[in-house]
Amino acid sequence: MVSLAQLTVWRDALMAARYRGVRTVEYDGKRVTYASDGEMAAALADLNRKIAGAEGRVSVVRIQSSKGL
Repeated sequence: MVSLAQLTVWRDALMAARYRGVRTVEYDGKRVTYASDGEMAAALADLNRKIAGAEGRVSVVRIQSSKGL
């Protein structure tokens, strides 16, 4: 299992590379090259979901109501 701290390190490295306009990210001695900015955005969204889950936060709330008819 990956720790919250490690997920945060990965997210920060990915965000820094994306903001610099670089598609290659290095962390923990590993190098990952993304094909497009969209692929980087998808990876960031996945990391943010995992971080939110590890922190116990709820990221989506759905409300349903009915008039009882």
